[in-house]
Amino acid sequence: MISNLKNVLFLFFVGPIVFGQTKSDEWHLYANSRENYYGVAMANGQIGIVTDDTPLKTKEIILNGVYDGSPENGISRIVRGIEFLNLHLSINNQEIKSDNIDNWSQVVSMKEGTSTTSFSFKDFASIKYTILANRAVPYSAMAIVEIIPNKDIEINANNYMTVPDELKGAKSQFRVLKDNQYLMPVFGTIAKTLTGKYTVSAATTFLFDGQSETLKQTGNEVGFSKKLLKGQKYRFAIAGGICTSKDITDPVNESERQPIYALQQGIDNLLNRHKQAWAELWNTGDIQIQGDLDAQQRVRFALYNLYSFIRPETRQSIAPMGLSSQGYNGHIFWDSELWMYPTLLALQPDMAKSCLDYRSDRLQKAKQKATIYGYKGAMYPWESDDTGEEATPTWALTGIFEQHITADVSIAFWNYYAFTQDKAWLQKEWAVLKETADFWVSRAVKNQDGSYSILNVVGADEYAQHVDDNAFTNASAIESLKNTIKAATILNEPINPKWKAVSDKLVIHTENGITQNYKGYKGQTIKQADVNLLAYPLHIITDKAQIEKDLEYYVEKIDKKDGPAMASGVLSVLYARLGDKEKAYNYFVKSYLPNSRPPFGVFSESANSNNPYFATGAGAMLQAIIYGFGGVEQTDHGLKYNKGLLPKKWKSLKIIGIGVDNKTITIE
Repeated sequence: MISNLKNVLFLFFVGPIVFGQTKSDEWHLYANSRENYYGVAMANGQIGIVTDDTPLKTKEIILNGVYDGSPENGISRIVRGIEFLNLHLSINNQEIKSDNIDNWSQVVSMKEGTSTTSFSFKDFASIKYTILANRAVPYSAMAIVEIIPNKDIEINANNYMTVPDELKGAKSQFRVLKDNQYLMPVFGTIAKTLTGKYTVSAATTFLFDGQSETLKQTGNEVGFSKKLLKGQKYRFAIAGGICTSKDITDPVNESERQPIYALQQGIDNLLNRHKQAWAELWNTGDIQIQGDLDAQQRVRFALYNLYSFIRPETRQSIAPMGLSSQGYNGHIFWDSELWMYPTLLALQPDMAKSCLDYRSDRLQKAKQKATIYGYKGAMYPWESDDTGEEATPTWALTGIFEQHITADVSIAFWNYYAFTQDKAWLQKEWAVLKETADFWVSRAVKNQDGSYSILNVVGADEYAQHVDDNAFTNASAIESLKNTIKAATILNEPINPKWKAVSDKLVIHTENGITQNYKGYKGQTIKQADVNLLAYPLHIITDKAQIEKDLEYYVEKIDKKDGPAMASGVLSVLYARLGDKEKAYNYFVKSYLPNSRPPFGVFSESANSNNPYFATGAGAMLQAIIYGFGGVEQTDHGLKYNKGLLPKKWKSLKIIGIGVDNKTITIE
């Protein structure tokens, strides 16, 4: 099997692998082709602005935590915002368009969270267009335009806003506000979400390095004209913000305050604050790989995206596609707790805590769902939105039967306590552990021999529907129950004797020395790792011989065409822990390379799909680095640092800012 894998990987490795760009370095990703273009989200945890290959335009804006109905099926969907950074630019009365520019290139700075597009327009000028979602000012963003004329020219620059189809009743206005002698031009657009649930409001202004230009409105655009001399570099910016009534009582006035604030700050101050905020993130959580530029770029890019999709203290979590698209309706799945959370916990625990706050805030809705289906305790939804109610489309069985999500949430809460040893926090969140444990004892059924089963579920292997005793479901329930008993002991809370009875006797089936995916499993193709998760991230199977048997059996069963990216990341962790350097590295590469899309290597969910950016896969790949090659292990007493494993191609691996004491660990 491994020899076949080598052959597959060899096909990927032909030629240089730096996303096809010769100029890329460890902090920058370059593109010089617009063919098969997939953009990158410039995001700050609150808004995600997706880049486009069209000059002076963004593709879309995603608003974190804001949901309304979708026109297709009425299920909630994350809302796209008003695109407020778009620009129509004409030089000498000739408009710049997608088909009349030359020398197009684009660079993503992971270090600074910016995207800069450069191009030339005829013989008139060279132009740069840099966009950013301000990391320091969460509801705001900016586009900086630089023009270097090749001759004397006159420019006409107009900001326009694009309203996505699902926003209704859009109205725009341009006003010049005045405070004493200070003039503040503000261009704004207001709209309602599809069902009228929320108001969305965006507002912008222009920023200038020197004297401000007079702005005027032409139709639904606002802009200015200016004559420039040959060789005279000219810079201006569009700055503004977007707010909704989901977060802010008066989003219209608050959105107008964003450009007013920007006018007082200026381009450089806003840009520097944004860069500083990103610098602080990288200083407190980074991964450095010497000897393999391709791996370094991809790991940094994965970190960049995870960091972009969440903010501390927002009580928000991360959807599978983050803030890069409306994929999976922007709902919150197990992807957050099982695949993205472990990396954030290790490197940015305040971000990880926000994911838990999201679940804690929705505990009452989880209890309601358990009641609806006749169970006790709390039953978390498979797909969750801002309400905390089940948001899975009704045709999908996962919404009712993929119940391991409840254990995934509980385990993530325990792991946060284990990481921090914060007893006050554990007491505050005790209800999540208790209620999820109560769900499992009401969900399990007692067999005639005294053992327990969980019947009729959809497994982590979602090809397995209506199965009994799914390995991962049962194992995660066991771990959840055992963790709750530990927490109760620490807090002197009453221990329900059923917690121990079920956790001790919940069945995990084996046959011919192989852990069974579910009762009666006959070797069918599986969607992704299921049994293998019992060894990592769970702690149910610890015998190395058993881990290896299960690995060798199930790697052949995983869907190689349509299976999601996460499986290879877990397999890499497990092989690294077994000391198999070659297999660990091969699966690490397989966790991202087949799923990378041009020109920047954005993650798609599977090798056979084109739906980036798949933050879930990025989380799995990063776990391969931290918990595999890095030798890091989660224990009940915090992180444990075992001897790591360095791939042959690498000279060193350094993980910066890990753990509560912000350690740096180096594998050489």
